[in-house]
Amino acid sequence: MFIGRENELNTLNKLYNSNRFEFAVIYGRRRVGKTALISEFTKDKDTIFFTGVETNAKQNLDNFSRCVMEYNTGIAVNTFFPNFQAALEHVFNLSQNKRIVLVIDEYPYVARASKSLASTLQLLIDKNKDSSKLFLILCGSSMSYMEDQVLAYKAPLYGRRTAQFKIKPFDFFEACSYFTKLSNIDKALAYGIVGGTPQYLMLLDDNLSIEENIKNTYLNPSSSIFEEPNNLLKQEVREPAIYNAVITAIATGASKMNEISNKIDEDTSVCATYIKNLITLGIIKKESPYGEKTSRKTIYSIEDNMFRFWYRFVPENASIISRGAAELAYKRISPELPSYMGGVFEEICKQYLWKLLLEGRCAVNFSDIGRWWGTNPKTKAQEEIDIIGTDKNSALFGECKWTNEKVDLSVLETLVERSNLFNYKKTQFYLFAKTGFTKGCIDRAIEMGNVALVVYEDMLKG
Repeated sequence: MFIGRENELNTLNKLYNSNRFEFAVIYGRRRVGKTALISEFTKDKDTIFFTGVETNAKQNLDNFSRCVMEYNTGIAVNTFFPNFQAALEHVFNLSQNKRIVLVIDEYPYVARASKSLASTLQLLIDKNKDSSKLFLILCGSSMSYMEDQVLAYKAPLYGRRTAQFKIKPFDFFEACSYFTKLSNIDKALAYGIVGGTPQYLMLLDDNLSIEENIKNTYLNPSSSIFEEPNNLLKQEVREPAIYNAVITAIATGASKMNEISNKIDEDTSVCATYIKNLITLGIIKKESPYGEKTSRKTIYSIEDNMFRFWYRFVPENASIISRGAAELAYKRISPELPSYMGGVFEEICKQYLWKLLLEGRCAVNFSDIGRWWGTNPKTKAQEEIDIIGTDKNSALFGECKWTNEKVDLSVLETLVERSNLFNYKKTQFYLFAKTGFTKGCIDRAIEMGNVALVVYEDMLKG
């Protein structure tokens, strides 16, 4: 079952319907659903679909030749082209009067082995783009390679593409489509556990409880996700051990650059390079207080929920898990889930506000939202606001509470007080609650008139 990616599919189909040469670059981290997207797009189209493998140039050329000849004849035949240029020229000739989609999946594997491939593609695109009906798709999981060797200004293929798609994990509301039987609360927990990567979502069984799903995945040494962070790092980076140390440092409380570098015993300049790559991969995120650009306050946290959950709970329980004591490991994890979900709920609330904005239903027409933290100049105390978003003259301030108790008036009063640290003519307050609000909070919100009280369950109703 294919889920989501409507915008990407619509754009790809518009390009396809142009009936002229098109060249789309599709890239993103492994497991994110790139190949599934391409397969869905090409399911009713004339397509030559070739997947590169991590081998030498000759084997990739032979495999590509088989794909082209099978398209020609409808049967697998062992007729091989002498080089990639001859093979690609043949495909361009086939597409002179006929719309054909050529997919080269895992392009980095092929291009690394065949050093001249990018230049050959450049030559043939320049020669045939005005007469060809070929729709070329290059797809890759190596984020750095696709950005540096395909999309970058100095790359041979720069300026030839007609579209590019960076495929990202689903947001919470898209991820919910994978679960028809889970309760709404469990949908949030599922997203908090594996995030929005399709392959991880499919590992969860919505016929089982969240507890059983955690035991079957993270607390099961034979499950695919148990070794996933290490395996993914090995595939994406050259020094996985150091990257692992960086993520571990952040997961265990180091949030500033100097704290991380001290914890892994590397210079900050070296550490900064590793963190930059992890940000590109979508594993780590960089934050500054909303509206501030100062690097002095910059902090780092784990963005991907699968990595976040794994590094939070698996290493400290690894010995227990390896001995098959999933029940004991879960008993240690369970009491910490509510606090863990606090950060996840904040992210869900931000995504909900973006949803409102795009649907024209948000009270403030913000251009971005984020967290804010800093010192109150009056009290000298450290203050924090979960969500803040602004336009020219107005601002929204949000507070998110993932607790079983109803949110009371004091939470609203504190948010209003903290909003006074900023000077905007118009303010709108959003309180988000897992279970609801006290009567005092509801009455005060009605009286103020600029307060939206949002219960988590209502966020899923559209």
